[in-house]
Amino acid sequence: QVQLVESGGDLVQAGGSLRLSCAAVSGFTINNYRMGWFRQAPGKEREFVAGIDWRGVNTYYGDFVKGRFTISRDNAKNLVALQMNGLKPEDTAVYYCGALAGHGNIEMMAAYRYWGQGTQVTVSS
Repeated sequence: QVQLVESGGDLVQAGGSLRLSCAAVSGFTINNYRMGWFRQAPGKEREFVAGIDWRGVNTYYGDFVKGRFTISRDNAKNLVALQMNGLKPEDTAVYYCGALAGHGNIEMMAAYRYWGQGTQVTVSS
């Protein structure tokens, strides 16, 4: 059953911004999970974008982010967000939200237990 639902993907021009949201549904709560965003472009492997710990104190980003994206969470609302600014055509991909239990490597896809279905982000030049 679907427990994480992403939204906010859209078509934007280069330099624009988008805010992606990941909502926990069906009784699933994110409080006990570290959360992350990954993305997958056509023909490429899924790659780490950003991660956040249980209380939102520590955040982690892929090297390509370079200060453009910000991950945040609201445990009371069961939401995780990814604010993306300065978007580039190479940011075009399906973006996935994941929930990681325990102390696995937050940058590794294999460490995540639950995934959403993804939301498409397309950046035009």
